[in-house]
Amino acid sequence: MGILREVLSGGAAETGIRLTENQLDQFEKFFRMVLETNKSYNLTAIIDEKEFAVKHLVDSLTCFKAVDFKINAMVLDVGAGAGFPGIPLVIFRPDLMLTMLESTEKRVNFLNKAISGLGLNNVEAVHMRAEDFGRKKFFRDKYDIVVSRAVAPLSVLAEYCLPPLKGGGVFIAMKGPKIQEEVKAAQNALYVLGGAVKDIVDIQLPVTGDERKLVVISKIKATPETYPRRAGIPAKKPL
Repeated sequence: MGILREVLSGGAAETGIRLTENQLDQFEKFFRMVLETNKSYNLTAIIDEKEFAVKHLVDSLTCFKAVDFKINAMVLDVGAGAGFPGIPLVIFRPDLMLTMLESTEKRVNFLNKAISGLGLNNVEAVHMRAEDFGRKKFFRDKYDIVVSRAVAPLSVLAEYCLPPLKGGGVFIAMKGPKIQEEVKAAQNALYVLGGAVKDIVDIQLPVTGDERKLVVISKIKATPETYPRRAGIPAKKPL
């Protein structure tokens, strides 16, 4: 058994997730695809097998510790980058209907290669800025779960992630250990955009012991149509 496979299998099991041999095959293939693309375009600084398994793959799968993903849930990954957490989520749960939103064309090209190469169904990569995506009527109030990992401060992220979320849906903001100030600073944005913090789930990653916080935000009322504001404004002038 290779290092990635062994660490991933054991690390996922520690978080209560049992991966099949077929799923482990897919994760190994995904890792090789990332490494190959990394030679010509920087997708990630983490290329060590053990670190990749824990800090990218197991870390992504911890979303399942935060909320229950119903069968065939519509999931949006905002700022998908190299496919985290979206691709690990859908490898483990192929019933999920996943949209990965990414503003960088080269990353979207990689995501499309990964979707095709891994044979993923009901998965799409969309090349668009989050502000533009959230303003399109077709994408508003559409998703059961929105996830985002290491993209922006919570006050900014809320404006990207709450407009596409259905009423009663949940947004999972994947964060590092020190988030108290960030959550406090986001209270006004959440109030304006129709969200409320439901839970903050503490995660300790296996092997490395790194701490993570999953901020679970419920959509308790509709987001006003004026949000998100046009591209660039949420980051410059957070609510």
